[in-house]
Formats: sequence, C-alpha cells, structure tokens
Amino acid sequence: MKRVFLFIATNLAVVVLLSIVLNVLGLNRYFDQSGINVGALLAFSLVVGFAGSIFSLLISKPMAKWSTGAQVIGDTSDGTELWLLATVQRLADRAGIAMPEVAIFEGEPNAFATGAFKNSALVAVSTGLLQSMNREEVEAVLGHEIGHVANGDMVTLALIQGVVNTFVVFLSRIVGHFVDRVVLRNEREMGLGFYLTVFACEIVFGIFASMIVMWFSRRREFRADAASASLV
Repeated sequence: MKRVFLFIATNLAVVVLLSIVLNVLGLNRYFDQSGINVGALLAFSLVVGFAGSIFSLLISKPMAKWSTGAQVIGDTSDGTELWLLATVQRLADRAGIAMPEVAIFEGEPNAFATGAFKNSALVAVSTGLLQSMNREEVEAVLGHEIGHVANGDMVTLALIQGVVNTFVVFLSRIVGHFVDRVVLRNEREMGLGFYLTVFACEIVFGIFASMIVMWFSRRREFRADAASASLV
C-alpha cells in the first residue's frame, strides 16, 4: 500500500510541478496560442515515462534469469547450495521479508537482487563470487542484496526512472515544437525539424536524467551496505 501511494503521489507531483513551471514562465498562454494541448502532453509524457520503467520492473526477474543464465536452486544436496539457502532464509527472516528465490550464475565475482515485489524477489550470486570469497564475506554480500529487497530499492528506482523519463519526454517535445515553429517557421503540421529535435533532445536530456538516477543508485548502495551490517 505504501508503494502504491508513493507511485500515485509521484505521478501527481510531476504533473503539479510541470504545471507550476509553465504558469510561472507564462508558457501556458504561448502553448495555447500555438495549438499545444499542455494537459494532453503531460498525460502522454506520464504514460510514456512510467510505462517503460514499470514494465521493466515487472519483468525484471525473468529478464535477469535469462540475461545471466542464473539457475534457481531447488531441491539440492550440494553443501554450498544448502548453505546459501539457509543463509538467505535467515537474513530474510531478520529483514522481515519472505524467502526470495536464490540462484547461481556463471561469471566473475558479482551478485544482484531484483523483483517487482519484496516478498517475491530473486537473489543471485556468481560462481566467481563463491570461489573467491569465504562464507563470512559471501554472507555480507547476501545481506547487502537482502537489504536492497527489504528497502524496496527496485520499486523506488523504477519510480525515479519514471519521473525523469516524464521530464525527458515532455521537455523534448516542447523544445521540438519551439524549433519547428519559431526557428524553422513551419506553420503546417509538425515537420521534420520537430522530430529530429525531439530525437536529439531525448538523447541529451536522457544523459542528464541518467546522472540523477545514478546519484540515487549510489545512495541506495550505501543504504544496502548499512542494512547488511545490521542484518549480519
């Protein structure tokens, strides 16, 4: 419920903020005269901005398994796999979440956690990590990943990505309209200048937006480290 409220509140905050900026700058009157339906553009930007991030979140588990070749541990008699399952179960209990799926994938030392819901997540570790670290070190890594799940980091990151995507889509089309109508003086339907400008702006604005997402991602890594220290 808390995450649903956050999703709705984030959407409303984006709409309100963009509306305030447009009114303060007096751009609403210009857009009305130019034939731009700002409300429709805002709605379009929200749908496009959040659709991709939410869809990616919902398919994150199967995509992670497919892209890394991770194999979920089922019934096993392998000592290392049994220890992994028991350790993740213990950490999940301490964090107050349901037991995630546990998987192993081939590769250099690495680990990740993913999933749209904290009570149906996936925690995976690489063979390189298991071979290069002792069990205490692996447990600390698992605590870090469980911390991500317990903190709801996957959902929060999707919301942040949706917000910046919305701004990218909205502002790119505003700039495209300005270039097409004011700079190129096109008075007919949107011309090539509009589409080329939108394409270029989405790339440029997307780069700046990714900096915001990466800043937040670094902050969530610190929080996961703190969670691991507490859980372990």
